[in-house]
Amino acid sequence: MKPQVEIYDTTLRDGSQGEGVNFSVADKLRIAEKLDAFGVHYIEGGWPGSNPKDIEFFKQAKRKKFKNARLAAFGSTRKKGVAVESDDQVRLLIEAGTPVVTIYGKTSMLHVKEVLRCTPEENLAMIADTVRFLKDHGKFVIYDAEHAFDGYKLDADYALATWQAAEKAGADFVVLCDTNGGCLPGEVANITRTAVGKLNCKVGIHTHDDIGMGVANAIAALEVGACHVQGTVNGYGERTGNCNIISVIACVALKLKKTCVPARSLAKLKELSLFVDEIANIRHNPRLPWVGSAAFAHKGGTHVNAVQKLAASYEHIDPTLVGNARNVLISDLAGRSNIVMKAQELGFKLTNDTPELKDILKRIKELEHEGCEFEAAEGSLALLIKKIMSHRELPFVVDAYHVSMRRVGDNSICEATVKVRVNGKASQTVAEGDGPVNALDSALRASLMKFFPRLRKVKLTDYKVRILDSGTGTAAKTRVLIESTDGRREWGTVGVHDNIIEASLRALVDSMEYALMRK
Repeated sequence: MKPQVEIYDTTLRDGSQGEGVNFSVADKLRIAEKLDAFGVHYIEGGWPGSNPKDIEFFKQAKRKKFKNARLAAFGSTRKKGVAVESDDQVRLLIEAGTPVVTIYGKTSMLHVKEVLRCTPEENLAMIADTVRFLKDHGKFVIYDAEHAFDGYKLDADYALATWQAAEKAGADFVVLCDTNGGCLPGEVANITRTAVGKLNCKVGIHTHDDIGMGVANAIAALEVGACHVQGTVNGYGERTGNCNIISVIACVALKLKKTCVPARSLAKLKELSLFVDEIANIRHNPRLPWVGSAAFAHKGGTHVNAVQKLAASYEHIDPTLVGNARNVLISDLAGRSNIVMKAQELGFKLTNDTPELKDILKRIKELEHEGCEFEAAEGSLALLIKKIMSHRELPFVVDAYHVSMRRVGDNSICEATVKVRVNGKASQTVAEGDGPVNALDSALRASLMKFFPRLRKVKLTDYKVRILDSGTGTAAKTRVLIESTDGRREWGTVGVHDNIIEASLRALVDSMEYALMRK
């Protein structure tokens, strides 16, 4: 079924411009795969003309097969005074090899005169030339009209002329951008309504949250005819952030009653939100609408009493529709349902009647209390389920380890010793590394490869550390998240401990064990 509202995710480009947000190429690929599986329609991967990381991302993304989403490269119109076919930035957009290219251009006369410092006619030509050139190269072209609303309020006729220049050149979408994030929903609705009435192509909306209206403005545009929304997971973005696409999806599906992402994906909204936070190494905001842990929390008094009798008395929806939970009504059955659904995703034949389910739930709650989170650590979760269901330990045991560091001149030398046991046979290996964790990883891998040669293919692709209780200073509990690959699949594992080395070892052990586990 063709969606009534298309979802365009720009977490990997606009979202990465937010303070404290920094994605590696591996991070971006993993998030893109998650967004594709979730069912968004477009994934904006970055700006291939801006930095080597984005160029590498698009190079690797060419080898990926996306089932639901179309990948988009982002850039700008040609430079003033430069023929479009001679513009290096436009050339890189073509070379990115994406089916979709999104370009932005100037709407506001203020920006034309003071930023571009060109004539109004030249700006119109820059827009039209670039759109036409991309269309001639077979691209699906989305035109982002930068400062659309501010520009319209300054000079409505010229703003409309810029949008029509893109449309006449063949743009598939004209997207109105509240670039400064300072408009109110009424303004957005009125101007979007005008654009929908004047343009023959489809109209989209791109908002920012500078005055807290990012989602409200996006919804206002949809209510008057826009059919395409751009935003980021959890509202990542410059300054105070972009429109939160998580909230938009929920509002479109459950409030506007329009189709957007597949219906089955709604129950995975919270999972998606947590996953991206974990990959970005950002603490999840418990007060996020829809998916925050506090979104359906009720604390004592008349509210709890009422919710226990009639949930709708203090809840606008059933929280399970978006994958969330009602804190005061967390029951054994509700927890079981969540575990069953996730276990089935991981390939386990688990149902509500599985005898081990209670023990699995209990152990997960114990580990979460210690500080573990499994949203981006599917490997550790799968191992936990496997151990309990199989009633046995997995392939090997680490009997002992030792890590030391010494300084020789200007150089520091890290050394680790690991002793493992497999079916009663022991192996002990010493290895050096660039740091204590690298040395530990090398020693563990070398010990295990004597028994499991296929572990040679396993490589760590990322390593993240989060302090869980910073108030205790250097004695704080630490969570380590490791991402690994064997060239065919990728997985995450987690370890938590007061000692960062022990936490790292736990995550490393899980990574090796998961590599040996078969579905």
